[in-house]
Amino acid sequence: MPELILPKELIAKMDKAGPRYTSYPTADKFNSSYNEQTHKNTLSLLEKDATNEINSLYFHIPFCKSVCFYCACNKVITMHQYRADSYVDILLKEIALVSSHFDKKIKVGQIHFGGGTPTYISDEQIAKILLEVKKYFDVTEDLECGIEIDPRTVDHKRLIYLQTLGFNRISIGVQDFDGDVQKAVHRIQPFRQVAELYLTAKKLGIPSINMDMIYGLPKQTEETFSHSLETLLDLRPDRVALYAYAHIPERFKPQRRINEEDLPSADERLKLLSMAIYELTKAGYIYIGMDHFALPDDPLAIAKKRGELQRNFQGYSTHAKSNLIAFGVSAISHINGHYAQNHKELDDYVEAVEQNKLPTLRGYSLSKDDLLRNEVIMQLMCKGKISFTEIEDKYSINFQTYFSRELLKINSLVEEELCVLNSDSLEVTTKGWFLIRAIAMQFDKYLQQKQVRLIKFSKIV
Repeated sequence: MPELILPKELIAKMDKAGPRYTSYPTADKFNSSYNEQTHKNTLSLLEKDATNEINSLYFHIPFCKSVCFYCACNKVITMHQYRADSYVDILLKEIALVSSHFDKKIKVGQIHFGGGTPTYISDEQIAKILLEVKKYFDVTEDLECGIEIDPRTVDHKRLIYLQTLGFNRISIGVQDFDGDVQKAVHRIQPFRQVAELYLTAKKLGIPSINMDMIYGLPKQTEETFSHSLETLLDLRPDRVALYAYAHIPERFKPQRRINEEDLPSADERLKLLSMAIYELTKAGYIYIGMDHFALPDDPLAIAKKRGELQRNFQGYSTHAKSNLIAFGVSAISHINGHYAQNHKELDDYVEAVEQNKLPTLRGYSLSKDDLLRNEVIMQLMCKGKISFTEIEDKYSINFQTYFSRELLKINSLVEEELCVLNSDSLEVTTKGWFLIRAIAMQFDKYLQQKQVRLIKFSKIV
């Protein structure tokens, strides 16, 4: 068993909840004063400012045939295919509605389908969505097109068809290979099913294959998780997303079906994480940050090396500074300093689009201070370094003066050897990367306010 990545004493000190910073400000700050009209204005500005820039599109497919007890996603559990059929029609209408605010086609270099289970809908429906995208957007020749796959819904023939549609990046939901763990979270998928899908993808030459794993699930032990990691490394996917299970049953009803006595303790979770990081890095994976690992020749590892990483609601991305236009129920767009979230309830989302309205529920327009702090936090999350000079030149401030209060608090993290404070930069250490959220939190203005309830966030480790 490898040594713990961090001393127990430090973990105990840092054992608190905090944002994952897929956005700043975080989504809990979104409000209804950002409405449909506000979003129309945002879209019109995008058309003026970013016609020649590369943008990203996200499509949320919420449907699943059965519930996974750990899941915290916006989802609709149903066996009725007709619900998905009508949903796709609404998605197509939303694409046309959004595009009606552009005089020229917006360039798109990245498309991602998430869920729910994106492969719940049929191949023909996925093809319809992509055709509609090409009708209204200027899709680049080197398009990065990704989709999240439940291996129980995709076979050899279907994967071939997805590739012909242009998908060159797939993410396979594994979570854990152990049978007892799978039963405990109500997601049973035999190893053979996952392996056949993966080997087919490799044979087809799909250039980037990710596998999702989760540590901290019920019934996980050092022994079972070690076997799961060994199985994962035998397959050797291009990327690995290693998520920490966040048990928040008061917020997510399916989690109430998990027996809390079966969950690993805080010490056990730390051992599982330490084991995973040790085995992945020993096997040659580059630690991207937070919960992502990639082989050295994967675009994600190359983007990190070049300083081109971006962090958004799908995690780490290869398209730096790319605007994100999102479609579907609860989907969140991020466009030129504005966040816009669609209705969270399916019926509300459908009703709005049917009435030819943008289905905007709420959002947030970043202030100058928000934009500045967003830049600082994202430099930390993506590069592990803040360049004071770069921030000063861009925002016309004196960094040490503007953030004097924050830098005082950073001193305690410097003493813990989580970061190094220089005269012109703040750099995250190797040890600090594992607590990057704690470092970023020091620059979060909203966490400095009184009566902030951290319970809405997951634990840092």
